[in-house]
Amino acid sequence: MPRISNKGNIMPESPIRKLVPFAEKAKKKGKKVYHLNIGQPDISTPEVALEAIHDFSEKVVEYSHSAGFESYRKGLAIYYQNLGIDISYNDLMITTGGSEALLFALNSCLDAGDEIIVPEPFYANYNGFSISAGVIVKPITTSIDNGFALPDIEEFERLITSNTKAILICNPGNPTGYLYSRKELETLRDIVVKHDLFLFSDEVYREFTYDGHEHYSVLNIEGLDKNTVVIDSTSKRYSMCGIRVGCIVSKNKEVMATALKFAQARLSPPTFGQIAGEAALDTPKSYFDQVSKEYVSRRNLLIDGLNKIEGVICPKPKGAFYAIAQLPVDNADKFAQWLLEDFDLNGETLMVAPAAGFYSTADTGKDQVRIAYVLNKNSLQKAINCLDKALKDYPGRTI
Repeated sequence: MPRISNKGNIMPESPIRKLVPFAEKAKKKGKKVYHLNIGQPDISTPEVALEAIHDFSEKVVEYSHSAGFESYRKGLAIYYQNLGIDISYNDLMITTGGSEALLFALNSCLDAGDEIIVPEPFYANYNGFSISAGVIVKPITTSIDNGFALPDIEEFERLITSNTKAILICNPGNPTGYLYSRKELETLRDIVVKHDLFLFSDEVYREFTYDGHEHYSVLNIEGLDKNTVVIDSTSKRYSMCGIRVGCIVSKNKEVMATALKFAQARLSPPTFGQIAGEAALDTPKSYFDQVSKEYVSRRNLLIDGLNKIEGVICPKPKGAFYAIAQLPVDNADKFAQWLLEDFDLNGETLMVAPAAGFYSTADTGKDQVRIAYVLNKNSLQKAINCLDKALKDYPGRTI
């Protein structure tokens, strides 16, 4: 019998989606499940994007240029320029979601066996993307005790070898909600320039920063034009995850020319996604003001509620819409499954993502979960109530 690839064998399951069968069984039993496991916002997609799809009148849905529609790229360049980022439309390329942008970046800049340093916990699919590209992830562990701040420069230096080719960050972060300061980004600049590395920055949550904190892009940091590659997406910015359109941005001409070859191999990004993405550039500022205000309200409700539960530790995120919570449980994987199989409060329960899958270091984050505050406040409060009762009832409680 033919054997599947080694890549296939070591490809990790999604910690976000692997419990779906248990959730489906719970629903068939009549339970209400509050989904805090996945970053699928319930925020409405901007009307301008939906209207653009409705108004499509061409008789043929054609391929676009492999780099994406020129009009969309020019519009995106203006979007970045308004953020103080001086790029032209030739410095960016449209991709099928941020996922493809990262795959193109990895394959364009690293060879099989090369190493990439990633602060953990990190977006779980970074592991899968790296395996697909034959790249070795070297994690640098951050701590819940200081809110997952960037580790000292000496810790990066200890991990760098002759095989190290890049550092990857997510800013603001998924799964922690951590927002890197300008000083931290300048520290990363010093590291990548000294060691001639690439710096990949996943900035898909750029619009969502709170409490007066400001997002700094690596593209705003001087001296990094040849080193930086930004990953971006429409999915969370405009709450249209299913559109599957993102982009890769870099002033490094060789990187962009190489990425285009990978783009040509997959022909083109989705036409309707680009139509929606281009139209969404006209989303009024009031939309983001309202969305940000809603996320702050949800965040405060969730984090305050979690920290009132005995034994729970949850730093307050400065951005995105995720948080990592440490729970008084023996094993978060078992607890998450138990929530779906054996627990309910008045016919209701919740689904969380065990955080161990967001770490690359073995046996790390086993008592932590990632929670996405993407539900309305009434649902969030009910989920908090469920969690409070569940932690009292769980047989593997540790306090």
